[in-house]
Amino acid sequence: DLDTTRQELEEFIPHAKTISDYSIRNMAGRDLARFKEFKKQGIAVKFGRFTQKENDQLQKNIEEFLSISGIESAEKLLFTYRYPEDREAIQRLKAEHQFCEKISEGIPRPWRLIYYRARKIFDPNNYKGKYSKEEKETLKRYQAMHGNDWKKISEMMSRSNISLARKYSEIKSDINNGPWSKEETQKLVNAVEEVIKKRIEKEEANLSSSEDSCRDLSIEREKLYQNLPWTEIETHVGTRYWRQCKQKWLTILRMRMNKGKRLYRGKEGLQAKINLIKRLHELEVEDPNDVNWAEICNAVGDVPSSYVQAKFYKLKVSCVPFWQKKTFSEIVDYLYEHKLPEFEEEL
Repeated sequence: DLDTTRQELEEFIPHAKTISDYSIRNMAGRDLARFKEFKKQGIAVKFGRFTQKENDQLQKNIEEFLSISGIESAEKLLFTYRYPEDREAIQRLKAEHQFCEKISEGIPRPWRLIYYRARKIFDPNNYKGKYSKEEKETLKRYQAMHGNDWKKISEMMSRSNISLARKYSEIKSDINNGPWSKEETQKLVNAVEEVIKKRIEKEEANLSSSEDSCRDLSIEREKLYQNLPWTEIETHVGTRYWRQCKQKWLTILRMRMNKGKRLYRGKEGLQAKINLIKRLHELEVEDPNDVNWAEICNAVGDVPSSYVQAKFYKLKVSCVPFWQKKTFSEIVDYLYEHKLPEFEEEL
């Protein structure tokens, strides 16, 4: 019963009602029983970035599956289409040894997200460094021939399809790296507004017309910056790369939220650094993905959570020696023990 299954999944995935019937059927077989088991253990289904613990568990699951199935490599397991001569044998082994169940063990996430994460970790084409000028020209030529068929282009260029899609997004037009013009800024604002309105209309389609008229006043703040389709917004702006669009929008949003006041300057800046370090130290977490950045925004000011993350990144890069070799908790401890006293004295 598709409707019943969808209702059961809504307990774990709030947006299940917007998921296609095909995906619901797949999730019924791959995820529902797992989700119920995690619920019994008091573990919630997670989304967003994978934690280091989850990455380690996933790598362990893949290694164990390779061991019991006899498949030679993770690339053959996860990118079977690259080995057409072995495809049937690999598919048979995956079915025989319950591939879907095995790689998702101990990870409270939808199977599809686990599978995509595994493909990203184990794709050797993901770690090939910067694109050369020749590769960029080849990418543009192949895209003109095959459109956005990144899987096909990936086979031809030996780069991951995710990497190729992002690189093409970056180079498909003459990117303007200078100051934003008023026209560009207005295009960006219009594009973001349109995306947010469509989402609100879709979520609240059952509202009455009287309630509909005041919808703009009740938009949750998180919807102004979380999970926006930046490649789509980039297309509307036309002259900027998606990452530039995201950074510019967050700057606009931060300025509006603070009525134009500049943050992280003078005494206020020092106090914000002190507050942020203290709040992070109080959390006592080992992985940055376990930090609910939205909850500590007020340590800095009325800002989006991504702004706080950016400020923490700047802090560790500028203040923590050899930060790349330290864990998240070691970085926070260093800031708390060595930099916090300096900031407090300076304040």
